[in-house]
Amino acid sequence: MFAVTVQEEIPLLGGDVTDGVVRVGDTVRRPVRPSTRSVHALLRHLEEAGFDGAPRVVGLDAQGREILTYVDGDSAAMPLAAYATTDESLAALAKLLRRFHDASASFVPPPQAVWEAGSNDDAVPEVIGHCDVNLDNVIFRDGLPAALIDFDLARPTTRLFDVVTTLRHWAPIADPLDLDPLQRSLEVGPRLRLFCDAYGLAPRERRRLLDLARLRFDRSYHVMRTRATTTGGGWARMWAGGAGARIRRACAWLETNQDELHAHLI
Repeated sequence: MFAVTVQEEIPLLGGDVTDGVVRVGDTVRRPVRPSTRSVHALLRHLEEAGFDGAPRVVGLDAQGREILTYVDGDSAAMPLAAYATTDESLAALAKLLRRFHDASASFVPPPQAVWEAGSNDDAVPEVIGHCDVNLDNVIFRDGLPAALIDFDLARPTTRLFDVVTTLRHWAPIADPLDLDPLQRSLEVGPRLRLFCDAYGLAPRERRRLLDLARLRFDRSYHVMRTRATTTGGGWARMWAGGAGARIRRACAWLETNQDELHAHLI
């Protein structure tokens, strides 16, 4: 008889929304959601399109959990490492997001695709965006962004909305009170320009970027408050941890600094 090796399940911490995520060997196991089938279709398309900056779909395990490949590297956990705040890493992140969008643009969702609800742009969707490119969801290798993980909140949106969501965390568009110490001295205006240049964002999109950021703040506040009450779990923990207050402070900071930031963009 052959001995059966039971691999250890190592909890993966850092995600805000999804509970029960573990690493098993070179794979990640995650609870399925209504959107899992659609997200798997997206990830398979990205693989076929040659985009190497996302997990690969393996399937489902005996417990009904989704199995994805484990993406080697380091996320930008707090306190931030110095490499996560450099101009070089910001430009590399912009190029990674652009490659993802270019690969996603040719994706045809499966019939009756289901996506997680969330704040969004009013413009016609152009791609399936990641919609949650926060500090935890970018994997670094050799000091530069190499991959995106946690596609749970992926949904049809505009390229600009995904850019705005990314810049919220990485420029960052936030009140310094809520930032990692290494981020407080960053010059946000030049970083906005650097990211947009590296991504290749068109002038008309740059003119709209900060207005969309303000719209996103307002809608994210209401979405998070509702999800905290109706869904609970990670949403409730984030809300109880002051997420709503941080969004309001970020919106006020943007209101105060919008003219100066806009000057860098145009």
